[in-house]
Amino acid sequence: MKFVLSTSFSQVAHLTAIAPVADDCGWEAMSFSDHVVHPRSISTPYPYTEDGSRRWQAFTDWPDPWVMIGALAALTQRLRFTNNVFVLPMRNPYLVAKAISTAAVISDNRVTPALGVGWSSDEFALMQQDFHTRGKRVDEMIEVMRLLWSGKWVEYSGQYYQFEAMEMNPAPSAPIPIWVGGIADPAMRRAARLADGWVTDLQTSEEIIRSIGQIQEWRREYGRESEPFEVMATPSDAFDIDGYRRLEDAGVTHILTMPWPFYHGDTQDLELKLDGVKRYAEDVVQRMA
Repeated sequence: MKFVLSTSFSQVAHLTAIAPVADDCGWEAMSFSDHVVHPRSISTPYPYTEDGSRRWQAFTDWPDPWVMIGALAALTQRLRFTNNVFVLPMRNPYLVAKAISTAAVISDNRVTPALGVGWSSDEFALMQQDFHTRGKRVDEMIEVMRLLWSGKWVEYSGQYYQFEAMEMNPAPSAPIPIWVGGIADPAMRRAARLADGWVTDLQTSEEIIRSIGQIQEWRREYGRESEPFEVMATPSDAFDIDGYRRLEDAGVTHILTMPWPFYHGDTQDLELKLDGVKRYAEDVVQRMA
């Protein structure tokens, strides 16, 4: 099992210090959440809390994931980079394909975009993208990006995106794996049908295991059961080796976690964060390896 360090709610100034330490002590990857703006009030309730309120406060840092990944790739040698998750359909697919392929080239293929459809209709409106067609558009956008990442002449004719022969470079030297995030059936079906992996939200171990079983059934329906498939989980009730082993046996390949709260609570002290990154690597990451 591999471990991914969540950077949610962290100050940008801390990330350039954390990444080289995580790289040195055995973390597999760092992950970045995604919001462009933080409206004072929202018209769409946040779907992952009981009362619809957001898990973060105003004025939290939300760096652009691909700018941040490009910067951190230059400071690291082995560490991979992913998302939890990147809201693809509130963007232009050609610009996203360009950003991700550039990050892949800079990092020597150390990126795994993890894509979601998003929940905030307010942000979609600001980005001038249709909120109601976001699921169908994601399906086409994934196909479009994979074509463009080939670096060859490609063309596409879909319901939402069409183009005649064109090429996009620089192209990555290896295929870019795509994970899909979300715990609703359409998201998990999309992961089974189109993706190389699935990303959970905060769920119990039982919920994660049950969801993996369902995704595996759908992958068999799509004839994809023999292809490699990864799962990045954020269990709400597993915090030790035994709990992680149980999830590993069920198909979880990556655990997404924030290490410093285990030792120092919800701190914004950089030295305490770095201590947590190192200690968790010794206590858990290296033992699970």
